[in-house]
Amino acid sequence: MIYQETITITTTGRGTTNITRQLEQQLKLSGITTGICNVFIRHTSASLILCENADPAVRKDFETFLCTLVKDGNAAFQHDTEGDDDMPAHIRSILTECSLTLPISDGHFMLGTWQGVYLYEHRYSGFHREVFITIYGE
Repeated sequence: MIYQETITITTTGRGTTNITRQLEQQLKLSGITTGICNVFIRHTSASLILCENADPAVRKDFETFLCTLVKDGNAAFQHDTEGDDDMPAHIRSILTECSLTLPISDGHFMLGTWQGVYLYEHRYSGFHREVFITIYGE
């Protein structure tokens, strides 16, 4: 059995949004209890991450690390059509993930105790981001 759906997540600007609950809702709607779920973001300046869900300092520290690694307004970047965060946002999405695969057992994602799925917005401004979900199984 295959289930597919697109959900829209509205971001408020650079940072992470926990989308685990929305994915769990889609899993429940699918009726699939054993299988895998592929989650894909349809954008080049946002990404998906599987990350610590208990302490928000982990995601803040990751943001600090990426800001150090990929600086906004870097004069070496030619692509700045949409602002000084434009090319850095593309690089950040390349360094993170555009898709994740999650195992399913007993109707639940087999995430670890401290794992959550996050949409990671890399632009200063908020956007409506489309996340395409495909669930395979029985």
